[in-house]
Amino acid sequence: MTFDPMIRPVQIFLLILLLLMPIGLLADNKPVRVAIFDGDGVGLSALPLIAAIEKAKDHPFKITRITAAGIQSGKLAEVDVLVHPGGSGGGQGKALGESGRKAVRDFVNLGGGYLGVCGGAYLATNDYEWSLNLIDAKVVDKRHWARGNGDVQVQLSKQAAALFAHPQTEMTIHYAQGPLLARPEWDDPDVPNYESLAIFKTEIALKGAPKGVMARTSAAVRASYGKGRVFCFSPHPELTDGLHHLIPLTVLWAAGKE
Repeated sequence: MTFDPMIRPVQIFLLILLLLMPIGLLADNKPVRVAIFDGDGVGLSALPLIAAIEKAKDHPFKITRITAAGIQSGKLAEVDVLVHPGGSGGGQGKALGESGRKAVRDFVNLGGGYLGVCGGAYLATNDYEWSLNLIDAKVVDKRHWARGNGDVQVQLSKQAAALFAHPQTEMTIHYAQGPLLARPEWDDPDVPNYESLAIFKTEIALKGAPKGVMARTSAAVRASYGKGRVFCFSPHPELTDGLHHLIPLTVLWAAGKE
């Protein structure tokens, strides 16, 4: 190997320093700015959801709370990902109002990320008058939305198993009356189709809910919306031992940093 005599010692020093620098310092290690919706319709599961992000070790996060008024006034311009936690999707959607829901769509369309868990997944569909219309999805058996709580098994797609770094194609996860997502009979050209990453393998059919409905509906979906990304969980990783890490992982995906 020969060296160009024009290379100065200081350049050699800088090259050696670069080669010895830890890989982590070369990566984009800027904190992902995450806004957790705080308002009507938000349930108690928001607290463990926030804790799951705070405990993440693979990437730094900056977490803030955001109200409907903050969204309506343009505060989403200051964050990378918006999270709507569990609770009432209708309560959250109505709290946002038409202007707030449009602000969320504009935010995602311009490159922002959205994570909806349970109530936040109901909110992301285009199946209610208070919906965000981020994914072209209907909610199966709306009449029996309160079908009960408990652990269920879900079947993962190959893409989900890779994204979650999960060694098996099934996982057990806590369910608390989240939406049973399915593709609508008529495609809405204005709302993106979703990719189903997990389907329910077992079901909960309490409180008069019919059996044989929940299985094979989608438990986790994702989609691109304009320049942004949308991820929805029907069940609750943040309430499931051993699966808390799926929350920060999907926040990173929504931020384009998976």
